[in-house]
Order: sequence, then C-alpha cells, then structure tokens
Amino acid sequence: MTTANAYPVTQTIRTIGILGGGQLGMMLAEAAMPLGYQCVFLEDSADCPASLYGRVFHSDQLEDFIAAADVFTLEFENTPTATVEQLTDLSKSGSKQGMFPPLIALDIAQDRLKEKQMFNSLEIATVPFMAVNSEADLQQACHELGLPIVLKTSRGGYDGKGQFVIRQDSDIKAAWQNLKDAVTGKGSLTPTPAPLIAEGFINFSRELSIIAARAQNGQVRCYDLVENHHHNGILAKTQAPAVGTSHLFKQATDAITKIMNHLDYVGVMALELFVTKDARGHDTLLANEIAPRVHNSGHWSIEGAVTSQFENHIRAVVNLPLGDTDNVHPAIMLNILGQYPDISDVLNIDGAHYHSYHKAERDDRKIAHITLMPNDVADLEPALAKLVATLPNKMGLEKKPSAIDSQPKAADSLITTDNNNDNDNILESIEVHIDDSQTTQAIDAKAKTEKVKK
Repeated sequence: MTTANAYPVTQTIRTIGILGGGQLGMMLAEAAMPLGYQCVFLEDSADCPASLYGRVFHSDQLEDFIAAADVFTLEFENTPTATVEQLTDLSKSGSKQGMFPPLIALDIAQDRLKEKQMFNSLEIATVPFMAVNSEADLQQACHELGLPIVLKTSRGGYDGKGQFVIRQDSDIKAAWQNLKDAVTGKGSLTPTPAPLIAEGFINFSRELSIIAARAQNGQVRCYDLVENHHHNGILAKTQAPAVGTSHLFKQATDAITKIMNHLDYVGVMALELFVTKDARGHDTLLANEIAPRVHNSGHWSIEGAVTSQFENHIRAVVNLPLGDTDNVHPAIMLNILGQYPDISDVLNIDGAHYHSYHKAERDDRKIAHITLMPNDVADLEPALAKLVATLPNKMGLEKKPSAIDSQPKAADSLITTDNNNDNDNILESIEVHIDDSQTTQAIDAKAKTEKVKK
C-alpha cells in the first residue's frame, strides 16, 4: 500500500525549496507534483498563491525552510544574494543537493552594467552604453553616444526612480545631481555602490523573447521565439511562435546558449530581445536582458509546448532529463490585470485555458492568465477578439492598428514596459522617440524594480 508521502527508494530529492511564493512558485509546484516532488516556499506573505501547494516559511524562519527541503531554486531574480550564497555553500558541503540557478546569474541580472558587459564579452550585441562614475564621465558619454541618452542606476531603481532621460546638454547637470548618490551607495536609490550606466538610442521594430532550459549535464533545449506586446508598462499579450522570425531563431538560440554555458546555468532562463536592422538593412537582434527564472512570456508553454517551461525547470533542478520544447500548436497568452473576467464567458470560447493566481483584485496587478489554442489556427484571431471582449481591463487589445496609427507622428514620450513582471516585482522601461521622418523607438532597456508587496 502506498501513501501520498511514499517515494521510490532511489529518489534522494523529495522536497524542493523555492525562494518566493508568487504565481511562478505556484506554477512550479503544479509542475513538480506529477513528477513526485513536493515544494515549500520562503515568502513573507502567508496567503501567497503558492500557499495552495505547500508550506510557506517566513523569511525569519530561514533555517526551518532550509531544513524542510533537499534542493533549492527561486522565482524572482531580486532574491537577496546572501541567502542564495548560504544555500550554495550548503550544497557545496554536501548537506543539500543544489541551489539553482547559480549565484553568478543573480549577481549579473541584478546589475545592468555587468549584464551588458557580459553580453558584449560573449559577442552578443546590445544598445551602445558606457559606465558613468562622475559628471565628467557623463559629459563624455553624452558626447560619444550622442543625445538623447538614458542615464540609469546599474542596480536597484523602482517606481520610476533610478533613471533620467538626457535630451540636451542643459539636462546633464540635473541628471548627475539626481542619480549621483547611487555611485557611492548613499541615499535611497541603492544601498550597493555601483557606477551609473548611460545607454544610447537605437531603432527597433519588435520585442521578442526566447526561453531555454539547461540541464545539469549541460544540455540546452530552446523554445520558439515569441513576440510580446505591452500596455501601460505591463506585458499584455504573448504570441507563440512569433510570426515571421524563423530567420532570427538561430541567432537567438546561439545567444542564450552562450549565456547559459558561460554562467554554468541550471534551470530555465529568458532572454529579452529587440529586432533592429544591421548596417546592410537586414533584421538582427539586440539583447535587452536576461531573467534567470521562468518567465511570463513562457506561460503559453503549459498547454502550447510538449513540455512546459515550469516542468523543464523542475526537471533541471532535480537532475532529470529535459523534455521536448517543441510548440504543439500556435497560441496567444493574455495576462489578466486588476479584475477577473467572468470565467464562464472565458471558457465559452473554444480553446481558452484559464489560470487563476488566487490573488485579490488590484489595479494593474497580474491576477491570472489565459492561453488561447483553438483547434483551427484560423480561429485564433477571432477567438482573441471574443476573449478581449470578456475582459474588464482590455489592455488596449480591443484597438486594431489602423493605417493612421502606423504613420510617423511628431511626438516624444516616455513609456514603461514590463517584460517579466511575473510576481509584481520587476519593471522595465523603454524610451520611445518618434520624429517626422521615421518611427524611432529607443531602448531604455532596464529600470528594474525591487520586489513589491503582493
């Protein structure tokens, strides 16, 4: 007779400890259960989404959390590195069976300058950038990169803090005064002294991401490129696969494989990319940033891939073979923000798959996602229109682009985009500049926020 807590004799890992208890932790636990693994969570919110799937330990109970698990992973990259270092040391001593992803991945993901320097060292193209340690450095960056530029803290920054757009020479002094304390670690911007980073503007046409999993034996399996669309700074829609990007797939897979091998990475990673033109006018990719974890733009894979990103992350962490990442059917994933739709209306649409995060409603909060996979691909766009009609927050998706919308306009605006705000904890920003001659979108590629209270 077996019980719910019975394990094969050969199974040495029984419980996975996850740092964080948001919806990513919840979906990791959902993927772990059929494979025979339980999960526990380190999370200060006792009623977090993941609490439905395992015990939640407060950060004050770190030692109890450690004792309850055999191997460890995380759901957001702003995890304190001291905690990850402690778990890594326990694994090296043999008392635990691993902390994945590795500490170096978090250290780089938490530092915009280190991240771009790593990309360039691996011959992965990025926006032009320079480190800034003084007002003189900033003057030089403005001269070499050309205005406008975006000046940002390389670490920290949240709620619009930690960045300054310099459009003309007269902005330089104000930008330096606004952000200089980050260089010494003074003030509220960041407690860790670090250079500022100045980033130049580039033209781009589309925003893509690629997700891959890397096993402990070094095997890498990549998912299809997907295209992401945002509304008011938050990911609204992901289309998988991204239409018309087959010519860019090898460049994307080569880039993420280089990064993962360089970091000796284990688990799932996302690489955010921008489509631009090279000197010959051909499509090429620029790297924006990595997310060292499962990613919002991969939620479609639960139904849309042979093996979901969540299952492959669990497989990597417990040292099981990775699963097939092939797309089984074209899909569109929509985030549900702020207010739940009527679930009956949603499920009345053929091919709709509803995933609630069991969160309280709050403006612009990610509280669920829906993946559309109608049997006939021709029904995908009509199904999307039906689904959008059911949403209290339509995220601008009810508006179809018109000829006039696509024309260049005399405008200059700052918007934010959130590529991977899966647990109310990360924000991205993009600077968009449009002139009379062409549509110019310039990347202000990273204004990450610290984790905010769920």
